[in-house]
Amino acid sequence: MRYGMLLGPVVALVTLTGCTVSEPTAQPTTQPTTQPTAQPTTVITPGSSPGGCDGGQGLKAGRHTIQHDGVKRTSLLALPRHDGPRPVILNLHGLGSNALQQNGYSRLAERATARGYIVATPDAAPDRLGWGLPGLFGPDDSGFLGAVLDLLERRLCVDGRREFAAGMSMGAGMSMGLICGLEGRLAGVAPVAGVNIIPPCATARPTTIVAFHGTDDTIVPFKGGHPFSQRTGRLRELGKMINLRPVTDSVAAWATAMGCRKAGSGWSGCRGGVSVKLYTLRGAGHTWPGAQPVARLGVTAGLAANEVLLDAFDAAPAR
Repeated sequence: MRYGMLLGPVVALVTLTGCTVSEPTAQPTTQPTTQPTAQPTTVITPGSSPGGCDGGQGLKAGRHTIQHDGVKRTSLLALPRHDGPRPVILNLHGLGSNALQQNGYSRLAERATARGYIVATPDAAPDRLGWGLPGLFGPDDSGFLGAVLDLLERRLCVDGRREFAAGMSMGAGMSMGLICGLEGRLAGVAPVAGVNIIPPCATARPTTIVAFHGTDDTIVPFKGGHPFSQRTGRLRELGKMINLRPVTDSVAAWATAMGCRKAGSGWSGCRGGVSVKLYTLRGAGHTWPGAQPVARLGVTAGLAANEVLLDAFDAAPAR
């Protein structure tokens, strides 16, 4: 499904070069031994030796290079110490950021592996600042991210019915786009500061959604309208071409797509037993709740988003 000209300029944002756009670079204070390092460890090509639940551990934690559609793509991999089939999370970075920065800022890989999740934190294509969002007039990274999940299923002991995505900013938009881009493969998504980037498609399957958004976000505004309103140069000019829905309207549209009923300030009775939840962060900026504060992005809410989203993923109906 195409989402129309309304979001077409996002493609231009993705392909911009020379812009100073980046997500936070704060690093975690500690990292367990299962966390990825900055150096390449493995090059994966079609036909690589299998692992899976019957073949032992086929991949190690670290940075892996994956050949997809003739392009070398990279992803960081973090592994839990738990045995048995394990759920997977794709952890997606924002515009102008990268996998290492996303891991360091969100600390999702650290917390999720402690709770038994495999976490893959991929990089956008090397010639682009961000993700190719499904349904827009440009490249679509759904195929690459699906290939990452396929690889993990082949080489690790993965619970293929419990695959999830979370992301920051444009990575949040990508996580929402994957609901339709991966044709119902994901059991749940957790968009942080970007749930209103992608509208629902007509074929959206029931998927648990737990969203977080600050009311004082000036990059992806909570009330909708033009992103990057306080930036300068080309970024601001392109932002003027984009008109985002208010966050509350966007989440309501997704809840309707999931067959949910309005219940007070939230939703209930969603199809397939899934849940849709929005955490409105009063006074917070374009930030990951519970992360190390980054002043230029605004106030960081104290809510431990990682624990909240992992609780939601734990409770999400399996595929």
